[in-house]
Amino acid sequence: MRLVKTIYLGIYNLILGLITTVKHLGKHAITLQYPKERWTMPERSRGCVVLLSDPETGKLKCTACTLCYKICPNNAIKITSIKDETGKRVPDIFDVDVGICIYCGLCEETCPVKGKAIKLVPRYEFSVYDKKELIYHKEKLAEIGKEYQ
Repeated sequence: MRLVKTIYLGIYNLILGLITTVKHLGKHAITLQYPKERWTMPERSRGCVVLLSDPETGKLKCTACTLCYKICPNNAIKITSIKDETGKRVPDIFDVDVGICIYCGLCEETCPVKGKAIKLVPRYEFSVYDKKELIYHKEKLAEIGKEYQ
């Protein structure tokens, strides 16, 4: 009796699977053919952390206040500052480890600079073979940020 029940349930589940397949047979595919087709992230999506520059001077807007460093829950941001020729603080080292960043947006919210110096942009491709490449230095953050000014 148990064998008959097992066979019956197997055939029933097979028919259910075939019915589901036939229902979706004529419909448009949902999947994207990555990397030829790429997903467009929604407007306010949080992706990659970038540094923004002043469009006129090309200098980073960051004043090295370290508020983003202090509020980061995972310590994904590392900052050291120096003084430039005018006596203003500027970031000497500004590293973001995107491997441990949780994209919470707290760094963006706490930035006191008018027009924001740090921003999360809709970028999601972070695949690398070496984990050390997931640490984005100041230059790379600024270069990516130029795309999203």
